[in-house]
Amino acid sequence: MKKFHWFKQISNDGTKLKRRLSLGEYKRAVSWSKYLVSSGAEIKGEEEEEWSADMSQLLIGNKFASGRHSRIYRGVYKQRDVAIKLVSQPEEDGDLAALLEKQFTSEVALLFRLCHPNIITLVGACKKPPVFCIITEYLAGGSLRKYLHQQEPYSLPLNLVLKLALDIAHGMLYLHSQGILHRDLKSENLLLGEDMCVKVADFGISCLESQCGSAKGFTGTYRWMAPEMIKEKHHTRKVDVYSFGIVLWELLTALTPFDNMTPEQAAFAVCQKNARPPLPSTCPVAFRRLINRCWSSNPKRRPHFEEIVDILENFAASLEQDPEFLLSYTASGDHNLPRWLSKCIAVKN
Repeated sequence: MKKFHWFKQISNDGTKLKRRLSLGEYKRAVSWSKYLVSSGAEIKGEEEEEWSADMSQLLIGNKFASGRHSRIYRGVYKQRDVAIKLVSQPEEDGDLAALLEKQFTSEVALLFRLCHPNIITLVGACKKPPVFCIITEYLAGGSLRKYLHQQEPYSLPLNLVLKLALDIAHGMLYLHSQGILHRDLKSENLLLGEDMCVKVADFGISCLESQCGSAKGFTGTYRWMAPEMIKEKHHTRKVDVYSFGIVLWELLTALTPFDNMTPEQAAFAVCQKNARPPLPSTCPVAFRRLINRCWSSNPKRRPHFEEIVDILENFAASLEQDPEFLLSYTASGDHNLPRWLSKCIAVKN
């Protein structure tokens, strides 16, 4: 691995770490790693945390992704390949700085309690203003969005679509079983391992369902956002189901939803015109019915992930028996299907 470097060592008083980045530094900094330094000892912050990382064991490499308020680097932590997310607090915007700190604390707290093959694994973190650091496992395949944009539109084999969708659904089912809402489920936040295993990532705006109130002041991604969240209304775990419907559409098309609109135009179309990305005529009816249920404007009509997993697993079982199943299935052909499968894919009242 090339161009890795040790974090700089400074004196124990840590005076440089007291100052937040100025807005100018925040926008033009080539690498924020120089702001996140260690005296060589394990950093625990003000209170000792089980997730605290020993920053003297961390090497940072090249940046491979950027977010609105974060930059992500490849690195090595204790001889393990990792991804390093650095979040910086801008000096001139106190409200933003407080929000970023709150999101960091929430993301680390949630990740620390999660353990599932379809959820990104937390390795460690460091809360040392002005830069916060989250260290996770490194997935060489990159984001699902990047992978899809490398494919020809509508070209993904249906068995691969089904496999990827099942991975995502399994991860989301586990997440909801822990009482957690992701609230920003999209292809950019789904990562691929070398074996094409999908893992749900980026829990910066996730929350416990018991603590999720209205969406007022919420900053998500309009193209994938449920209409009740766009309208800043009370929301439940069904917002993730809506987003899953959009992701499933992405898998089938390899396109960006509402790519002919700005995010604001997409939000208006979803809320005021009940618009959805157009399903191609080649979309199998089985997937079409599931997608239409997932992105229903009425949250109560959307299935839970437990049912979604059952549906997709039954699709997979039928596909194994009949490679043409997804292409040959028609809505009027329910009587030709096994009773368990007809019952599974029937639209509930």
